[in-house]
Amino acid sequence: MLSKKAQYAIKALGYLAGRYTEGPVLISEIAEKKQIPIKFLENILLELRNARLLESKKGRGGGYYLRDNPSHTSVASVIRIVDGPIAMLPCVSLYFHEKCNSCDEATCRMSQLFVEARDAVLGVLEKKTLQDLVG
Repeated sequence: MLSKKAQYAIKALGYLAGRYTEGPVLISEIAEKKQIPIKFLENILLELRNARLLESKKGRGGGYYLRDNPSHTSVASVIRIVDGPIAMLPCVSLYFHEKCNSCDEATCRMSQLFVEARDAVLGVLEKKTLQDLVG
């Protein structure tokens, strides 16, 4: 399940994608327009800035803005930054793989099922970008 934090991150980044050519956007504006608690949003945007998806500018005319064109950032990459693995089981995760203690991955039917589920979800989330959230 997608966490509330990831949902807010995606909403905020979608808003910034829509304002990509307009320069920095104040946190208060994003919070108001997307109905996100401002304190929670501050932490999320800081995390996204530390992950180099966002830049910030201080002072007059300051705020947050996307580092790259919104069409270059996949929704999957945002979810991984905020929530970690997209896969439902650690043994099928592409970037956060952990070996299962209780089964043999080569013969585990459950593992094979969730590899298919992961691939189906990633097939969508890797193709969709922040630009797809505009509008």
